[in-house]
Amino acid sequence: MTERKPADVSHEDWVEHQIRQAERRGEFAELPGRGKPLPGNEIEYDALWWVKAKMRREGLGQERAADGAGSLVAVCRRDAEELPAVLARIEDEAEVRRRVGELNKRITDLHLMPPPGPPLGIPRFKVDEVVREWREARRLAARRRPGAAGKRG
Repeated sequence: MTERKPADVSHEDWVEHQIRQAERRGEFAELPGRGKPLPGNEIEYDALWWVKAKMRREGLGQERAADGAGSLVAVCRRDAEELPAVLARIEDEAEVRRRVGELNKRITDLHLMPPPGPPLGIPRFKVDEVVREWREARRLAARRRPGAAGKRG
């Protein structure tokens, strides 16, 4: 236990003093993760990052079965997160539009009749914008493929 802060020392100075003392004693030398980047620093900011991390740790929402309203929300959230990867494997624009439309319908249904539990918290997708991004991703992927220099996408 640390000694009490002297009355004539600011809180900031006292805390800095305590940190320096702990460093000298080597209390920070063997902390887990020392010298490694903070986890999650490589991804874009997401306001629900902690909810998603907790769900991953707890193994929630990993099953596809819609056995309750909460899992409907979890499945819909996961499908929205996985949408770009799913669309990247599709060759047909009509199929892309169908998939985005189907997901939008589920999002709308959950917005109109929210189940008990946490709110869905994701907006509907703008189909034309998703298709435009899909086309651009396919065009760039075609350029990167060997032997695709003369092909047009």
